[in-house]
Amino acid sequence: MLEEGVGSRVPRSLLLGTDAVENQKQIARFSQKDAQAFPRYEEFLSRLILAIDPLLDAAPVDLAALQQGRLLQRLKSLSTLMPLLKAGRILGAQLPQYYQVLVAPISKVLDHWFESEPLKATLATDAVIGAMMSPHTPGSGYVLLHHVMGALEGRQGAWGYVQGGMGALSEAIASSATAHGASIFTEKTVVRVQVNSEGRVQGVVLQDGEEVRSKVVLSNASPQITFLKLTPQEWLPEAFVKRISQLDTQSPVTKINVAVDRLPSFLAAPNAPSGRPLPHHQCSIHLNCEDIPVLHQAFEDAMAGLPSRRPMIELCIPSSLDPTLAPRGCHVISLFTQYTPYTLAAGKQWDELEKNAYADRAILCLLLGTQCLTASRPTPLASRAPCWAETSSLHQTWRESLGSLEGTYSTAPCPWSSSTSPGLCPCTPATAAPSRASTSAAVGPILEEVSWEPQDETQPTWSLRILRTSEPEATLSRKLSPEEAT
Repeated sequence: MLEEGVGSRVPRSLLLGTDAVENQKQIARFSQKDAQAFPRYEEFLSRLILAIDPLLDAAPVDLAALQQGRLLQRLKSLSTLMPLLKAGRILGAQLPQYYQVLVAPISKVLDHWFESEPLKATLATDAVIGAMMSPHTPGSGYVLLHHVMGALEGRQGAWGYVQGGMGALSEAIASSATAHGASIFTEKTVVRVQVNSEGRVQGVVLQDGEEVRSKVVLSNASPQITFLKLTPQEWLPEAFVKRISQLDTQSPVTKINVAVDRLPSFLAAPNAPSGRPLPHHQCSIHLNCEDIPVLHQAFEDAMAGLPSRRPMIELCIPSSLDPTLAPRGCHVISLFTQYTPYTLAAGKQWDELEKNAYADRAILCLLLGTQCLTASRPTPLASRAPCWAETSSLHQTWRESLGSLEGTYSTAPCPWSSSTSPGLCPCTPATAAPSRASTSAAVGPILEEVSWEPQDETQPTWSLRILRTSEPEATLSRKLSPEEAT
């Protein structure tokens, strides 16, 4: 968690990792009581994970057979109770407390354990990330459990980066498939799943009319697209169709990818003199997550049909671990931001104007959290301004291909590896006079010019401005300390 610092308040940071002792030292800066409680909290969650995780791969209890089946059916269905009984034995007498994690708001759960807002808000982000809910929403506790339940190479709750970017994962899957005899066709839109007169799948029909015969059809489209748009409805039970149509898949997320010409130096955690990535550069970085009320207000904005005025941002810098993703000295930043409602208030549409306005807002939060406004260089902002930014959200891909679906976002390649952006190099330095630093380098559809300048020679207030050729200028200011102003 990184703070941008407001007014005269010194920005703070909270770094949590796999070192239990160091975690306690970090938390103790905010609360000694919380530092002592944190190991017990993690042990509490670990026990719950031990009980719940096996249930995800177990067959659900067959209630119909237990209640109405014949004697033999009832006896067979008793076996489905075993995983539940095992989970109950693990949780023991604390079962009521564990049950609360699954059904209660995460804010209530965390209030039971901790007192410091920065720690509670940092943990609460895992309860709302990717979900259209507030920390005060009942059931948000399970979302947190879902995120800490996974494991990577034996480390519980760990995440990892794919070397070479996410596209490398797709390439690996494709390579393995073709090695086993699969044929891969791209740009081939499926419009219908074929079902024969006996109700059995027999293939798919493509948009160009071509038919592909198969006894099995696997779909990685959403359940709504697969069963409500591609599959003939007459072969599906009415109750099943109703349940699928009632699934809530809306997402609050808009993804923003940014290319920068150097490693960000955050006000709350400045860079090392060497410029090499520090531990916090190599993990999830949370902005606008200082306290739970900030998260809740961002959610409330979306519920009113407005993009969050101060969006929750979880960003990562994959190039800090994988230098192949960017030119030497440069980096790519992925911003996972929320909340953006699928339907805007007052009949507005997610057109380019709205998307760019939201992207500007998120990037401003990133800029205000870095040292671009306090560095001593004559062109501090130009040296740290985003050189390219691209926004993709839940409002694009499905509308273009398979119709409108809430809850989808996509990504696009960085222009460093894109033939569609010739001559774009984020390492090109910008030049400006000492009194005004600016860059008007190629910055895609998001930023056309970023500048900072004194508003008044006698007042230590500077203005950070986003300028466009086709829109009114947006201004965001903050006061600097006397040392910064000098």
